Amino acid sequence: MPSSVVRLSARFRRTAAGVGLAVLLCLTAPPAAAVSATGSTSGTQSGVDLTGRGWVWPVERFRLARAYVSPAHEYGPGHRGIDLDLLGASVVRAPADGVVAFAGSVAGRGILTIDHGDGLVTTLEPVITAQVPGAPVSAGEDVATLGVGGHAVPGTLHFGVRLDGAYINPMLLLGGLPRAVLLPCCT
Repeated sequence: MPSSVVRLSARFRRTAAGVGLAVLLCLTAPPAAAVSATGSTSGTQSGVDLTGRGWVWPVERFRLARAYVSPAHEYGPGHRGIDLDLLGASVVRAPADGVVAFAGSVAGRGILTIDHGDGLVTTLEPVITAQVPGAPVSAGEDVATLGVGGHAVPGTLHFGVRLDGAYINPMLLLGGLPRAVLLPCCT
């Protein structure tokens, strides 16, 4: 067998093992923990410092139902946000100070989009809101209640963030997950 084929085969095996481990970690870790929201901030994206912006989780108590999955290219498959499974109250809060850019229905689901300035825009869906475009909102302010529709399962809020039009992981602005509260297993 030519040595170039052997080298390609070894590289393929290493890549496949790395992808398998990443998938395993994504599938097993996030949904196991219930969390309470905090307002810590951390992270950078595309050379832009995202720390110290005063972001808060858009809901009080939740489980991370689906993590952010960056697409390989602009039109590729992925999950351009995070889905939060609400535990208890259905109130949705503004994740940071901003101005309502859009509030209404798109494809049968309620959408609330907030422009936070500096190229940062969030989208919360599905929601029911009385907010109107141009209305100022403050971080932590109640802006909507959870609705139904969209790709997320009932009881789940999709939280997306764009920086200069490109989707980024919302966790960059929230400092990752707050401390986990372990739930009983297998009872």
